[in-house]
Amino acid sequence: MASWSEFASDEPRLADAIRVLIQQYGPGLGYLATVRADGGPRVHPVSPVITDEGMFCFVVDSPKRRDLERDGRYALHSFPPEDSDDEAYVAGRARPVTDQARVDRLAGNLRAAPQVDWRLFEFTVDVAMLSRHGSNGATPLAGDRSERPAVQVWLDPAGATTGTGPKRRAHRRRSLVEEPVPTS
Repeated sequence: MASWSEFASDEPRLADAIRVLIQQYGPGLGYLATVRADGGPRVHPVSPVITDEGMFCFVVDSPKRRDLERDGRYALHSFPPEDSDDEAYVAGRARPVTDQARVDRLAGNLRAAPQVDWRLFEFTVDVAMLSRHGSNGATPLAGDRSERPAVQVWLDPAGATTGTGPKRRAHRRRSLVEEPVPTS
């Protein structure tokens, strides 16, 4: 599992495009999918925060927080832009931040309300996806091949290897895929 910072260092253009979609309305906005206790999905709107240190979310006491505390698997999808059908997706594991100095620094910098019962989670990145659907916003019709949607996918192979040396970074770069999306 790569941190957001490792992912952004490895694929800066893709990470920046995803960040722009997540922060398109100012603060971060996205749909967070978590795993319920019965194994089913749960989806919530959240405000993820992307900094030089990583991708984080302040989560109040709620079913989504209990989901993340029990089973850290998550998927995050950007809110749809008003002028296109572009989308960003990131999935990995959410982990509570236990370093109190880091929690205090991020809470202070991001003005998290101290009187609210929130917990700070850091989101690691196993997969990142960006889908572009053309300048006019909508997915082109099947007959219009002049402007085909494209998908970029980044997969982190950290589950198969350990370490963060050059070998791992080179392998991650090779796992970036750019393909046109088939139209129906």
